[in-house]
Amino acid sequence: MGVKLKNLMESLLLTKMDEVIDKLDCCKCEKCRMDIASYALNRLPPKYVATYEGEVYSKLDTLSIQYETDLLNALFQAAKVISENPHHNLSAEISSENNTQK
Repeated sequence: MGVKLKNLMESLLLTKMDEVIDKLDCCKCEKCRMDIASYALNRLPPKYVATYEGEVYSKLDTLSIQYETDLLNALFQAAKVISENPHHNLSAEISSENNTQK
């Protein structure tokens, strides 16, 4: 079995988003969820691991209250920005505009 690089922050953020999605006051469609995750992940430090031991060690580090606060803050900021600028309506509007221009 080869070594596989993994960004632990991604799985931690997606898990936390599932826990708090109802409190985020935003659209819960898959497009918005992925936009929220992308926005938040781009504002958090990556947590890359290559071994199981590294993953365990890094997960221990994430048990701090500050880590949890940073995750929640990034998620709530992301939800606010994405709610104000949803992309799921944008793609439908662009498609509609292209059809009316023809």
